[in-house]
Amino acid sequence: MSEQQPGGFERGTDGPKVIMAGVDGSASSLRATAYAAGLARRQNALLALVYVQPVLGAGAALGAPTAGTTEEIAEDLVAQIRRSAEQVKDLWRIRWEFHTFRGDAYTGLVRAAEELTADAVVVGASESAGHRIAGSVAVRLVKAGRWPVTVVP
Repeated sequence: MSEQQPGGFERGTDGPKVIMAGVDGSASSLRATAYAAGLARRQNALLALVYVQPVLGAGAALGAPTAGTTEEIAEDLVAQIRRSAEQVKDLWRIRWEFHTFRGDAYTGLVRAAEELTADAVVVGASESAGHRIAGSVAVRLVKAGRWPVTVVP
């Protein structure tokens, strides 16, 4: 018989406890949220929905009220998610939380995944043509190799 060695935290050994989804209001991020919700429901995991508020330095320099705009987006996303959760509450029980972080999308999602101890990350595929050149957030998360990442089209 082999002895169990005491060790540190091991992610995902008994199934995921926290499934994180990045949401920004785009169609692909909402599909990713729905996919992540299904995973969380089947695994009895917590669904952590994360919106990263972009830092809009150029707009702020020109006097645009950017902080309020990103907070309005976050509030609208929470309202949409609450409406969707209310519609299916009698069919599926799911534990979920909504979190906001500030910064660029990649850095914000990495920070969120670390702080929330995510076992898996689900994001929508980029809808921006410019990401073919600079690289999408999803590709950067996959390349980081720190969590299982699912990219939903």
